[in-house]
Amino acid sequence: MNEIKHSLAEASKMLDLFTSDEKNLEAIEDAGKLMVECIKGNHKIISCGNGGSMSDAMHFAEELTGLFREMRPAIAALSISDPSHITCAANDFGFENIFSRYIEGIGQPGDVLLAISTSGNSKSVLNAAVAGRNKQMKIVALTGKDGGKLAHHCDVEIRAPYSKYSDRTQEIHIKVIHCLIQYIESHMI
Repeated sequence: MNEIKHSLAEASKMLDLFTSDEKNLEAIEDAGKLMVECIKGNHKIISCGNGGSMSDAMHFAEELTGLFREMRPAIAALSISDPSHITCAANDFGFENIFSRYIEGIGQPGDVLLAISTSGNSKSVLNAAVAGRNKQMKIVALTGKDGGKLAHHCDVEIRAPYSKYSDRTQEIHIKVIHCLIQYIESHMI
């Protein structure tokens, strides 16, 4: 029981630390504004990440195309999570290019990329951000630790407080994702 209580208390402390820094709240709002502008301009939001971050990228996209809290038209969003694309691109171009190859194919000026990496150093996510920049897309990054290299390749970085473990970073990321979806939804209805 103590281990469970400690884990939940640690998660709560991380969230309190994150929300007590006004810069984090401003970064979420800045990212939300970029995304709303993108959608209102008839563009799309593409999201990517590896492992649990891929699950977060998928969750983000499905809440926008589907329904979050309010009834509204579907919003153009997709995650790079098609296994046939991933295995094809990994086989032919290397795993580090699984997301960038997709961006090269469907990314357009005015689109937004939500790039998720708990370390900020995932080569495949970093390459996606570079490919997005080459396509004149806006880049929003969800990072952790010290932001890694990804922090230098985005328009808006939202960084979770430093944690030795990625699960604490991912817990902040899912809260941010829900805030972004709610922001988008409230400005689209």
